[in-house]
Amino acid sequence: MNKVVQSASEAIKGIKNGMTLMLGGFGLCGIPENSIAALVSAGVSGLTCISNNAGVDDFGLGLLLQKKQIKKMISSYVGENAEFERQMLNGELEVDLIPQGSLAERCRAGGAGIPAFYTPAGYGTEVAEGKEVKLFNGKPHILEYALSADFAIVKAWKGDRLGNLIYKGTARNFNPMMAMAGKITIAEVEELVEPGELDPNFIHTPGVFVQRIFQGNNFEKRIEQRTIRT
Repeated sequence: MNKVVQSASEAIKGIKNGMTLMLGGFGLCGIPENSIAALVSAGVSGLTCISNNAGVDDFGLGLLLQKKQIKKMISSYVGENAEFERQMLNGELEVDLIPQGSLAERCRAGGAGIPAFYTPAGYGTEVAEGKEVKLFNGKPHILEYALSADFAIVKAWKGDRLGNLIYKGTARNFNPMMAMAGKITIAEVEELVEPGELDPNFIHTPGVFVQRIFQGNNFEKRIEQRTIRT
């Protein structure tokens, strides 16, 4: 039951060219930065990455984009990443932009074993092109399919060696639903504790969904958009 690995490079073993990855986080909040850095170093390429956005140019998934290691992004937001925007507009990167709520629910559905669901989000836009439409209470809904991944990589505040996770504040974001939807889920944590030290009433992701866990280091805690008073 001990799921601890010693480093990010050990945690990502088995990730190969052409695989699909889910990566938790929102902007720069709650992103698995140590694992991403390990992927950059490993040089895997042709990746399909499911993530709310792609970090910034020099941090997070932006580092993989710089090295042209990502073939396709499935996201809701281009964000502050100029390289992401450039590659998308130049046709160098395949991009599937999804309404943010639909993206979250498609990940959650993948982990819950729900193959598809209907949602009104995106009806009447390019998002709905080619998708089945049904009326519910007189309102059109489009059919969206669940998302899953070869590997899900998440970031948590605390975890134990059994894989139980607690997220902190807004860093919870996409991490819990993605943790459920990977065939193999990797969790990097700020603090690794022994079983029994986490209050079971506050565990967000049960260890049954996590296969590998490690304590990260050098977390930068960047602020994507800093606003201060004059």
